[in-house]
Amino acid sequence: MLRIVIDTDVLVSAFISPDGASRQLLLDIFDDRFRPLISTPLLLEYEAVLTRSRHMIQGGLTGEDVARFLDGLVGFCVPVVFDYRWRPTGAHKDDEMVVETAINGQADIVATFNLRHMRHVGPSLGFEAQRPGPLLRRLRE
Repeated sequence: MLRIVIDTDVLVSAFISPDGASRQLLLDIFDDRFRPLISTPLLLEYEAVLTRSRHMIQGGLTGEDVARFLDGLVGFCVPVVFDYRWRPTGAHKDDEMVVETAINGQADIVATFNLRHMRHVGPSLGFEAQRPGPLLRRLRE
């Protein structure tokens, strides 16, 4: 089964666009279509970004909604501990924890909209970067 790290931008998109591929990708976690990977730094970033007022307003969420979602999500994720710090990886500085989670968790794919920064570092570090739409189609094949 594929091991996937979900970049924060995909998570935000899933919350603000209920009909998009990002939302469906998250729903696929609960249908056991892939193994999502999570690290403590990445989880903290998810929480910090999702609880920004503009994201909560766009998604019609409260802080409690975000906390409940993240608590549920963690139950489906494979925890990743950083055995080794890989910084700098060559990715954008905001993507370093995503890349470190992917490397230490032996991810196959990072689901992201940020292909410009991820596409060039992924192959050299053992994973590929893919947008939610193409990844969703791949999971459904």
